This record gives sequence, C-alpha cells and structure tokens, in this order.
Amino acid sequence: MAGRSGLPFRRPTTRTIDMAPKEYLVRLQHGITGGFAPPTPNAIHQLTRSSDNPDSLFIQSMVRPDGTPSLQPHPPKELTQLDDPGHASNSLVDELHTILKEIPTEQPPGSEDIYGMDTSIMWASEDLEWMNGGPSGCGRGTSVVQPTDEQKAKFKRAVEIITQLTQLES
Repeated sequence: MAGRSGLPFRRPTTRTIDMAPKEYLVRLQHGITGGFAPPTPNAIHQLTRSSDNPDSLFIQSMVRPDGTPSLQPHPPKELTQLDDPGHASNSLVDELHTILKEIPTEQPPGSEDIYGMDTSIMWASEDLEWMNGGPSGCGRGTSVVQPTDEQKAKFKRAVEIITQLTQLES
C-alpha cells in the first residue's frame, strides 16, 4: 500500500508492554568473556519470584571488589508487596520481559558477545527462556545472528532495569 508520496505506507508502531509471569528467575552477570582462562565475573545478580511466595522478589548479589580475585556476597534482599500494581518493580519487570521477547541471542550459543557489553542476562519463566553469552576459554566464533543498533540499545536498557531492581528497597 502506497501513501501520497508513492512510498510504502507504514503504520506507526507502538510498543506494548507484556505482563511478566508471576514466577521467574533473572540472572545478570558482568564479565562473561574469557581468553585462555574462563571469564572472571565482576558481578552476579539473581532475582527470583516464585509461586511459593508470589508477593516477594528475592535479590541475591555477589560483587568482586577491584583488585580482588573472587566475588563477595552481599546480604540478600527481599522486596515485598509485589501484589500492589503500583510497586516500582512491577513495571520494570514487565518492561524487561517485553524487551527480552524482542531481542535475539547469539547463534550458536556462546559463540560471541553480540551486544559487546561483556554482560549476560538469563531469564527463565513458563513463557520465556532467554540467555545470551559470550565465548569462554579458547573457543571463539562469530554469531550468525547480529543485533541491530536498536536491539543493542534495548539490551542496554535491560541491563539498566536489572541494575535498578537490585537497588530498590522495600
């Protein structure tokens, strides 16, 4: 269908935010690429919402301080009152869920850090399993899937969302 200019008519796209499931696991890892040795993570954050306790989001974090060889655990946190639709975490998790449904992962898995951030996200829920990675050890390759600049920006936003969630207080 062509518009008056003769160019194809494109309807404006609107982005709808899906509601995230009530049960999910999210893991963010900074430091995913390795060389001869496996990668040394700088931080790992895990967020869990389970059907056993659907009104809570459990957050566990481990961070490697500069100049140290290993990750140090931070005290776990629990965000409560997630049944309140106005809770700050709900809209962030819904946005994250929507983003991950829209962006690709590298193929084959572990071949290349296609987002170039040395960062991995893993999401597991009933409706979505998503994980990106990067090469570790001696194995390197090129992914047959390469993200667009828009998809790279969405991945960066996904990392920001998880970081925001780890910083929320009940």
